[in-house]
Amino acid sequence: MARITRKELKSDKFAAEVGQTVEFFTEHRTQVIRYGAIALAVVVIAAGIYFYRKHQSSVREAELAAAVRIQETLIGQTGVAGVATYPTQAEKDKHAIKAFTDLEQRYPGTEEALVARYYLGAIAADQGNLAEAEKSFKQVVDSGDKAYGPLAKLALAEICFATNRVAEGEKLLRPLLDNPSVFVSKEQASIALARGLERSRPQEARKLLEPLRTARPAVSQTAIAALGEVGQQ
Repeated sequence: MARITRKELKSDKFAAEVGQTVEFFTEHRTQVIRYGAIALAVVVIAAGIYFYRKHQSSVREAELAAAVRIQETLIGQTGVAGVATYPTQAEKDKHAIKAFTDLEQRYPGTEEALVARYYLGAIAADQGNLAEAEKSFKQVVDSGDKAYGPLAKLALAEICFATNRVAEGEKLLRPLLDNPSVFVSKEQASIALARGLERSRPQEARKLLEPLRTARPAVSQTAIAALGEVGQQ
């Protein structure tokens, strides 16, 4: 999927783009978990949600945008003049963590601080530090925010499934099936739950996926692919 730019995130097409990003996360969930890189998709999602909130303070907005630019910076040489890069992932993470941490500390209790905490959780997950990632995502869930909370629950559930805490992951996702949010659809929650149950309760996983075979193409393709994996791992 093409990378979503900050300009596009400010447009009226943003909601549709977020849906595509969520579906990307579902489709690549196995690889993401296997390599401890949950942030591959959630970082992009978190960036998008922030820019959807147009009413925020311009100062805080500018600082968060600057932190996001660090997170979006490429690694290694691109061969393109004028394109900033970081020599290593570790160096990039160092600068991103500082930027988001500073923002969170300067503006506690704001949505910008909440997004910064979400990013910090995603970076920790990408580094394979699932314990720290879980701590950060729980803070976002506990905030009660209707946009970020469901996304944090989704990320937490993925961590639970990756660490063999299936019951905990299911407990996080079940409410999202009944009460989907603007950024986490019922289909997304269903697929995530099915993949969490695919080894321990394959019949239930199939029951969640079968109705999605005839959904819109992106969902249908992901559901069919997930069905092919049920009981095989």
